[in-house]
Amino acid sequence: MEVRTTGVPVIGEKELRRAAEILRRYKQGRQNLERRIIADEDWWKLRQWRQFADKGNPNDDRPASGWLFNVIMGKHADAIAAYPGPNIRPREPDDRMEAQMLSSILPCILEQNDFEEVYSDTCWQKMKQGTGVWGVYWDQEKLGGLGDISIRPVNVLNLVWEPGVTDIQKSQNVFYLELEDNETLLAAYPQLAGKLGGSSGLLARYRTDDAVDLSEKTLVVDWYYKKRVEGRTVLHYCKYVGQTVLYATENDTFVPSVTREEVDARGERRLVQVPVRGPACERGLYDDGEYPFIFDRLFPIEGSICGYGYIDIGKGAQEQIDRMDQAIVKNTIMSATPRWFRRADGSVNEQEYADWTKPFVHVDGNLGQDSLQQVQVRTLPAVCVQVLNSKIEELKWTTGNTDVTNGQVSSGVTAASAIAALQEASGRSSRAATRSAYRAYARMIRMVIERIRQFYDLPRKFRILGAGGAEEYVSYCNAHLKAQSLGADGLLRTPVFDVTVTTQKHTEYTKLAQNELALQFFQLGFFRPGMEQQALACLDMMDFDGKEQVLQKIRGGTQDALWQRMALTLAQRYEPELFASLTDSAQGPSHPPAARPRACPAQNLS
Repeated sequence: MEVRTTGVPVIGEKELRRAAEILRRYKQGRQNLERRIIADEDWWKLRQWRQFADKGNPNDDRPASGWLFNVIMGKHADAIAAYPGPNIRPREPDDRMEAQMLSSILPCILEQNDFEEVYSDTCWQKMKQGTGVWGVYWDQEKLGGLGDISIRPVNVLNLVWEPGVTDIQKSQNVFYLELEDNETLLAAYPQLAGKLGGSSGLLARYRTDDAVDLSEKTLVVDWYYKKRVEGRTVLHYCKYVGQTVLYATENDTFVPSVTREEVDARGERRLVQVPVRGPACERGLYDDGEYPFIFDRLFPIEGSICGYGYIDIGKGAQEQIDRMDQAIVKNTIMSATPRWFRRADGSVNEQEYADWTKPFVHVDGNLGQDSLQQVQVRTLPAVCVQVLNSKIEELKWTTGNTDVTNGQVSSGVTAASAIAALQEASGRSSRAATRSAYRAYARMIRMVIERIRQFYDLPRKFRILGAGGAEEYVSYCNAHLKAQSLGADGLLRTPVFDVTVTTQKHTEYTKLAQNELALQFFQLGFFRPGMEQQALACLDMMDFDGKEQVLQKIRGGTQDALWQRMALTLAQRYEPELFASLTDSAQGPSHPPAARPRACPAQNLS
């Protein structure tokens, strides 16, 4: 960002010390959350024995079964199968063309940000930790300095907000912490020479398998905060290291402008600099005044922005399963490896006795019956295995990951409709999680539109799908998204849009069901001339994907058939020869005239 500051900077060392104190208090208030998230990651990596209070004998085997891992994997697959797509709808008729254009270019922006991978990463976070977070930024370095929207997943451990709030937008301050390499920082900010290092202990980190060296890294803090200015909320931003300000919107007096060609009164063309918006010190970082973070919770809890994940719900049953697995395996090994008591004055050669390849065992003196005695190991009763299986079933039902959800049904259920009904009933928890993801997705799309409204001053090229699925190349800017005058009174209107989220990808099962439905419509005569009113009445009582397109086609066919009958009636009255030729061309000269369809819909449908 180009920064031009006049006068004394608003943000200096005093303000940074105050921000550091706020950050310390915020971090102190969320220690339980950080411990829980770090522990959830250990469960995900099958290192749950670290979290057990009583770890038992350190020499015992510590089996870690993947029942809880399978739950998260299945729920993540359900979320990916319901990958969303945006549909922009206008609130006023004058914005229809703009809404249609936004519906076409938003998928291009998401694709340029690899949003499918971003969506997948946040879904993993949501299933494991209970919360997925997206960040929607304006990246000035994209497109060779032209800038573009950037959407990235956000690590919850790196994001710090006011403890106790349940909405990120209600936090007075928000901090994002990141460890960056010293050489990279010095190359970008030479003023940091001699000021790097330290403060790495402020950032909570996962227990990784790699040994990460932090000696050459420095903590960089992104500080977001809100202020009320003339009745509106302004979002300000400050990037700093230690006591050094790298960038602050309140210190930035630069006025962005673009070069445009104008024609003066004498008809001469000239290039002029036209301001596109006010300086950042007045407008803040983003015009919408909101923090660029979108939270998606799985199981909400009171008094926190974050929610619970499947690990938090099922780790109790998973711990009991692992402990019983350990006991059963230990008992099996003990039973399969016999041990013996030996008297101190016994005369049996132990090495020869333990070696089953030697046929003779030497004994000194008489061999008494009590010289060796086998250690008796009691096998566990069968009820232990039953308890283990019941705990596995408990984990499945608690997390909504029953066998039906994974495609298995009990014996005796063979009808396709019955299997589909069972799977539909068992997938309620996944659908609820998908709906919450769609709500967060809609908020993210609205934030992307606000970034377009603020920063797309210069036109950009997009490849979209036009009519008939053909590729088209369009140019788009924010000219029609900015505030528009309503007349001489000076009132302004800002175009506002509603976001409808649809499932972008369909599974093979849904595609097959859609194709079978289309064949049934054809066989029942929904598209037969003369059946339009009956077909429309039937479709009004149905609900399926693509219903509006089918209704439109049938209504269009109704109008065409009406005009065709009117033309034939007029030709039969005034041009009999033309009527005969039209009838022959439509039905074929070798076939008798087709009988008109019967009026009774029941007979036709049968």
